Amino acid sequence: MNRRNFLLASAAGMGSLVIPSAFGFDRARAQLVDPQIAWSYRDRASPYWLAIVSGGETFVESIGRPRDSLVNLINEGSSEKSLADIVSFLQATGGNCAIACDANDSPNARPIVEAVAAAGAYISTIWNKTDDLHPWDFGDNYVSHMTWSDLKPSEDLARALFDAMGGEGGVVHIGGIPANNPAIERLQGLRNALVDYPNIELLDAQPGDWDTQKAADVMSQFLTRYGDQIKGVHCANDVMAYGALEAMRAEGISGIPVTAYDGNPEAVDLVMKGDLLGTCFTNPHWGGGITAALAYHAAIGTFKPSEEPPEHREFYGPTILITQADAENFKKEFIDATPTYDWTDFWGPTNGQIQYPASN
Repeated sequence: MNRRNFLLASAAGMGSLVIPSAFGFDRARAQLVDPQIAWSYRDRASPYWLAIVSGGETFVESIGRPRDSLVNLINEGSSEKSLADIVSFLQATGGNCAIACDANDSPNARPIVEAVAAAGAYISTIWNKTDDLHPWDFGDNYVSHMTWSDLKPSEDLARALFDAMGGEGGVVHIGGIPANNPAIERLQGLRNALVDYPNIELLDAQPGDWDTQKAADVMSQFLTRYGDQIKGVHCANDVMAYGALEAMRAEGISGIPVTAYDGNPEAVDLVMKGDLLGTCFTNPHWGGGITAALAYHAAIGTFKPSEEPPEHREFYGPTILITQADAENFKKEFIDATPTYDWTDFWGPTNGQIQYPASN
């Protein structure tokens, strides 16, 4: 049995483990004992974040703890609150903790990671960080970062949208918070697709901040400004697509194809009915569980992050495109029944090391 498998088996039975020096760990940096586990995220209004938290709760249950032992740090869209909540949690636990985190925006990630490392705690992040911030620059305490490669899925959705438009006409884009990595990539995916569709014009792109009501307001403004020039709508997530649909219904408009992103249950139902052209699933339940699992297992010494290859420190999560042709089968597999995951298979479904622009 190799070292990691031995430690995984021990951790599953004990919940925490002090690693013998025979395994080569630096005892000056002793592993944490029974660390508290927290998830730091934006809000509980979105089905996406409910799925993230559900995954985290399922993980903590798998190590013999009650689901409600997972501490929820909800930043409400505030970078200041995101950092302050984590600092307070570090103080309350004396640094004896493992944190899974989606920073409110990319610049927010660095002060969070620095605070966690200074406290001797452990953190794994998803989605948002700047390109110059890397886990290996913080030894073992910054365990990992996972994002999803949104460029290709967003481009594929845009191509499907343009084809549904007959290859011509005006399209509008409703994006997320501008400083969020997924917002940037999902807009760029749309722009990449435009290169091959010379008769499609991007009329406008405005942020909807991942919010249904703001997206509805943005869509209403688009309809006032561009009217029947709009032949398609490209949205950076599902809940903003709901807002776009609401705005069009309010104006008595139907039949304009709309794409979304996240693969939430309501969005999949809308794809099945034909109200949405397509969406993209990033498996938030697995993402929420595995991010918490990575931070926790690093904290108790199951594995040593600094001994892992780069593709285990920064990596892409899985994506599945959903169209009307496959929505029913997708729903049966991922919504009507939640797959069972091995929370010690840290990198099984991942899609390789994160690639940055050459300038970085």
